[in-house]
Amino acid sequence: MQSTTEMVVNTDSLKHHSKQCSPTVNRWSVAEIAALYELPFNDLLHQAQTVHRANFDPNGVQVSTLLSIKTGGCSEDCGYCPQAARYHTDVENEPMMAIDDVLAAAKEAKDNGASRFCMGAAWRSPKQRDLEPVLKMIAEVKAMGLETCATLGMLKDGQAAQLKEAGLDYYNHNLDTAPEFYGDVITTRTYQDRLDTLDSVREADINVCCGGIIGMGESRNQRAGLLAQLANMERPPESVPINLLTQVEGTPLHGTEELDPFEFVRTIAIARITMPKSFVRLSAGRQSMHEGIQALCFLAGANSIFYGEKLLTTGNPEAETDKKLFAKLGLHPI
Repeated sequence: MQSTTEMVVNTDSLKHHSKQCSPTVNRWSVAEIAALYELPFNDLLHQAQTVHRANFDPNGVQVSTLLSIKTGGCSEDCGYCPQAARYHTDVENEPMMAIDDVLAAAKEAKDNGASRFCMGAAWRSPKQRDLEPVLKMIAEVKAMGLETCATLGMLKDGQAAQLKEAGLDYYNHNLDTAPEFYGDVITTRTYQDRLDTLDSVREADINVCCGGIIGMGESRNQRAGLLAQLANMERPPESVPINLLTQVEGTPLHGTEELDPFEFVRTIAIARITMPKSFVRLSAGRQSMHEGIQALCFLAGANSIFYGEKLLTTGNPEAETDKKLFAKLGLHPI
């Protein structure tokens, strides 16, 4: 543990660092980010809120809706995911949704105030025959006046370009955790596989949505390692979802010790400080959070959420509940 004097010096250094970094090339060491975690809570939130106000409307929140267009039956072994075919959960292997049903859900999302519609499929990597109907969905949702996002797994050569041509605005592909903890969570896909897909998305000129999950049993230093990976990308992700592990019975991570909610708020704040131009999304796990914790996350710099009753296969606060919370806090959708 550092002394008070040492921490003050580090804080000044970090503030200087955040001012000097290019908005497209950040160079944060894991040690620097770990030092942010050690700051007094109020000091950390003040720094995050200062960065947030310098870059965004402090009371504006980007609103997205996520729909699982193909649920269950995934061949991967992600330890947190109830959609993995190898785990015994309540999630069944379902066929892809009909395009009319997807469009009806997109219209409802737009009517509820969402500006972005995200479509997720439980695939390791889409086959071309699977991708064709998704391309049509993207084009139709885009024509409705919504931003489009997809999360379909690893992309093969040429697939990102097809998604771009169809009108895809964002591609979600999370790193999940730090490289050194990754093998404890997933073995069927490497960290480099994820980075390669993100590279192909960038090459196709699609915005990147990339974050991770915390509360999977990782150390604080490993949480810092995840944020360093994200912040140090040549172009940090335009959207950074910070997920709290949602434990599902039947998955290997069920029974993991629950993360202290203030540690989650700290992670939101540090994501904001290290990625000042990115939207930071308060994502999975929100259903388990008291309104007070959610309010602290917004204060810490979260400025994006998912509306709707589900995030793929797990619960999420319903739109009306979110609207009431927004009213209490004086927040508005953007």
